[in-house]
Amino acid sequence: MLKHAIPVLHVARSRAAEDFYCRQLGFQKEFAYRVDERVDDPCYMGLVRDGVRLHVSSFPGDGVSGGVVFLLVLDVDALHRELAARGVAIDLLPTDQTWGNREMYVKDADGNSIRFVHGGKD
Repeated sequence: MLKHAIPVLHVARSRAAEDFYCRQLGFQKEFAYRVDERVDDPCYMGLVRDGVRLHVSSFPGDGVSGGVVFLLVLDVDALHRELAARGVAIDLLPTDQTWGNREMYVKDADGNSIRFVHGGKD
């Protein structure tokens, strides 16, 4: 019955989050909902990259900052090269974990950890 999940990460400033996720991580903004279009926040925003969706929200009650999301990728090392070329600070360089995954971590300005993971299966 279940089809897929869309994680929601809490952010303090939606414009800064949009810049990080779109300009630095390569996502595209699908939509942004603001109660008042004259002010940046609060905002609920949908992002997509390679068919993978992620939402960020600065609305009170939509979680707390410091969340974690795992994004499954085909090639952690290629993604690392791409993000490093864009100047993204890498918290954990591509690492072979003892549990069999190859992983790389980055954090947004709100302390949310985006963990790019390849589990050895495509």
